[in-house]
Amino acid sequence: MASNSPNAVNAHRSTHRSAGPPRGRLAGLGGGCLLALVLTCVVFVWTRAGQRLDGELLPRAERGGGYAQETALAEPAGTVLSFFGDLSFMAAIFVALLVVTAWNRRFLTGVAGIGVVLCSVAAARVLKLVLARPDLGVASSTTHNSFPSGHVTAAASLLLAFVLVVAPPLRWWLAVPGVAGVAAVSAATMISGWHRLSDVLGGLLLAVAVTCVAASLLQGRRRSADTPRASASATGRTVVALVSGAAVVGTAAALAAVDGAAAAVLAACGCTVLTLVPALVVLPAPGATPSAGAQSTDLR
Repeated sequence: MASNSPNAVNAHRSTHRSAGPPRGRLAGLGGGCLLALVLTCVVFVWTRAGQRLDGELLPRAERGGGYAQETALAEPAGTVLSFFGDLSFMAAIFVALLVVTAWNRRFLTGVAGIGVVLCSVAAARVLKLVLARPDLGVASSTTHNSFPSGHVTAAASLLLAFVLVVAPPLRWWLAVPGVAGVAAVSAATMISGWHRLSDVLGGLLLAVAVTCVAASLLQGRRRSADTPRASASATGRTVVALVSGAAVVGTAAALAAVDGAAAAVLAACGCTVLTLVPALVVLPAPGATPSAGAQSTDLR
């Protein structure tokens, strides 16, 4: 029979080889983000050295005693946060997500994308309520827990939700301005004194972890063969290495050479790039090409 021919057997094995690695990468990235989220909380929220480092990157203002930075960027930062926090703007973003989902006829993926946003924001809210920030005698710290940042979690999860549903050729066209937008929100929360660097990093890690869970569930429902993706090629990995290296240099410069608003901007942007770029590379393309005789479970 044809199904028992060597070609059929090799095609079957190839299907399993191509479908397996994406889920493994998703599990590795998701698990790594969860571990990093826990470590970020333990180090920056529950240790004296971590609280002190957070304070170095977000010093109290010289006047007023608050954390809002006295810089020319304060007004633009406030504008970014007020615009992003507006309910009509958020509603427009959700409508756009639904439109993209309907246009691509990937309804199951669209539901997963919306779930990513809602679950990420809800998880951030719960963590803020249940986690306690102890008084460890650090002069620049307070006992108010702001870990993780809800604004950053929402921004990152919205970007990742769109990445899940857009067509693969458009993914990187969306990713570049999207990462810049998330970085702007991250920096704005620090400049305005709303959040510390650990809050920003926690929000990013939480959003990526939830997205990995959703993408892994979608992969599990597909019986089709996932074709090797260009973002996982040698060229894609080289780009990721270069961008990540630049982010590390920027973050290191923020920690070692500058303070105040400049440190907040560099550190927030560095953390955003380092966290989101690997996720954009690992996330599977929506609607992978099905193999012969296989049927995708995504609704069309």
